[in-house]
Amino acid sequence: MNLLDAREGEEYIIKDIVTDDEELEAFLFSLGCYSGEPITVVSRVRGGCTVSIKDGRYNIDTDLARAISI
Repeated sequence: MNLLDAREGEEYIIKDIVTDDEELEAFLFSLGCYSGEPITVVSRVRGGCTVSIKDGRYNIDTDLARAISI
């Protein structure tokens, strides 16, 4: 299951980042998005979603959301 399948307001644990793009993986890591971290979909927006990771909220597009396995 990836982040696009997540329900709003429910906390999930990140299982893996599924991508061959090292730059994308490094970007997600810099946001605090890595295996074992909790993540919550705050809301859905056109072309992606808003997520809460640690103490921050980020708007991510569908490609990033697809790469995050929960």
